[in-house]
Amino acid sequence: MFNLLVTDVMANETALYLAPDLSVAQAARQMAEKNTGAAMVVEQGRLVGIFTERDALFRVIARGLDAQQTPLAAVMTRDPMTVAPARSYGHALFMMQEHGFRHAPVVIDGKPVGIVSSRNAMDPELEEFASEANRRLHMRET
Repeated sequence: MFNLLVTDVMANETALYLAPDLSVAQAARQMAEKNTGAAMVVEQGRLVGIFTERDALFRVIARGLDAQQTPLAAVMTRDPMTVAPARSYGHALFMMQEHGFRHAPVVIDGKPVGIVSSRNAMDPELEEFASEANRRLHMRET
């Protein structure tokens, strides 16, 4: 799994693209319908942000904002870190772990083509990935 390409594990079918002026409530409904924890915020075909379930919790609910009135642009993560489809999934997982997020938009020339999540690793190969990452870490230390 560590060496699989991002394109081989990215979620095309569940990728959700939303406009920045959409309300948080509308976004949450669409995320629930797609059963996804993140939506890419796109304007004129370009990625401008990402909105996640954690954003809804910490940036909207915890602050007492009105989800019906608050636009995604006000609470999304602007200019999120992205990954290219030709990078290894191991690279994407390391980037997400190192920077403390669980979803990474997959882009080509600034245009979103999918999304990867750390959840994509939650299968029988996860143990193999953890073992390989641990082995590589110990190789660097010696």
